[in-house]
Amino acid sequence: MRTDRIRLGHLVTCAPFRHPALLAKMAATVDVLSGGRLELGLGWGSDPSELERFGFGLQAPAERAARLEETLEVLQRMFAGRPFDHAGRHYRLEGAVGRPVPAQPRIPVHLGGSGPQLTMPLVRRHADWWNCPSYAADRLAELRPLAGAARVSVQHPVGLAPDRASRDEVAALARRRFGSWGGLVVGTAEEVAEALLRDVELGAEGFVLQFADFGAPETLRRFATDVAPLVRAAATRRRTG
Repeated sequence: MRTDRIRLGHLVTCAPFRHPALLAKMAATVDVLSGGRLELGLGWGSDPSELERFGFGLQAPAERAARLEETLEVLQRMFAGRPFDHAGRHYRLEGAVGRPVPAQPRIPVHLGGSGPQLTMPLVRRHADWWNCPSYAADRLAELRPLAGAARVSVQHPVGLAPDRASRDEVAALARRRFGSWGGLVVGTAEEVAEALLRDVELGAEGFVLQFADFGAPETLRRFATDVAPLVRAAATRRRTG
């Protein structure tokens, strides 16, 4: 409601929690309300205890991945806004019509994860963006070829220090809060930019960041002023050759 340029999304929503027809209607509604700014982030549910806790039962990883692939197929048919039938292994729809139709010609699909056998094939076949999670950030070069034509974003927890004098304090806080995530980036604006630029050199065009202070306004301003322009310029140069 307060913005008109910022794109909106989430990484990632657990696909098994919603029937694909319901998910399609929810996503299309948000896209229309935002004037075509939704980024649809999805995952197949890598925490089986969470699914069992909420009554979705125990499902093998291969079955959860197969459900996500079928969800992705149904979503695109729902977004088209034309009647269709679907008789799949996991879902059946007869005379289904997606309403509303998204404002965008195609809602970009972000798939997160790093598994070479189950997740990365889905990325290659269906994703507009692949989000490399923080725990796999050190394997970006190895995994990037598996993403096919999908654009790449990388997840990092970040401890952005306002100056060198506070660097150690910020680093300690970041390690305490997010050290177990992997992919931790800590330092001054120059150091954080340098770390993210290494990902850009490996093909990253976007970042999903969790700030150690949970995104205090001053930290966000510092990142937007001192870090983002350097990274954006490098990504543009790389993309345009």
